Amino acid sequence: MDRREFIISSLAFSAAGAAAMEEKPALTPRFAHRQAQMLTEPGQSVFQLAAKIPGLSGVQLQMIWKGTDISDGTRSADLRQQAHDNGVIVPSIAGIWKPGENIFKADVAQRAIGNAIRAASTLGARVILIVMFKENCPDMNNPDSYNPVVSLLRHMSAPALDAGITLCPETSLTPADDRKLIESVDRPSVRCYYDAMNTETYHPGQGVSGIKTLGPLIGECHLKNGNRRLDQSPSPVNWAAAIEAYRDIHYDH
Repeated sequence: MDRREFIISSLAFSAAGAAAMEEKPALTPRFAHRQAQMLTEPGQSVFQLAAKIPGLSGVQLQMIWKGTDISDGTRSADLRQQAHDNGVIVPSIAGIWKPGENIFKADVAQRAIGNAIRAASTLGARVILIVMFKENCPDMNNPDSYNPVVSLLRHMSAPALDAGITLCPETSLTPADDRKLIESVDRPSVRCYYDAMNTETYHPGQGVSGIKTLGPLIGECHLKNGNRRLDQSPSPVNWAAAIEAYRDIHYDH
């Protein structure tokens, strides 16, 4: 199975599983795929590929990709037009850090998030994924570690709100600590980006339960199962239970 077949089959399963559990059949689930895993740069080629995949509505673009930055010049406007021409949306962007950048470098982080807000606004994206893993993740038991992050996210939440965009940190924290972080920020334009597979990797046994722990604080999520389809075993995540948990919290992003 090549990558395109893998994308098609995985998304077909995801759409079928989500639709089967949807209480209102008229509301068709929409799915986007990560551009980073489609092995092509932001632009015409990735949108053309996405348009050929049944059940796929959009692409999550990387802001920084192999030395290029889609927030530069008219790049975001060009990408929005290319997406529109192919009938594809850009619901969110990721990959906002250049090499060596992270959330703890306040001036750098403020600039990167500001650039991401402008790019997302131009693209029509509504979510920005902000990666904070391992050593680049705040320690929620240490106020000296997490307070500067909370302050920065509060500061950037205002321009995000004005642009109709949600900032969504994806961290290596436990779901309970993710909740503590988002509640500490306490801004409607800051929510959690949730990846059950990553949570299961960092905190075994919490991938599915974390969905209910975070509930409405989840701003967007990833569905993945390594190099296998969601319905293939072995999988660290019980995806039938995970889809059920998303239904229970009325996830609709």
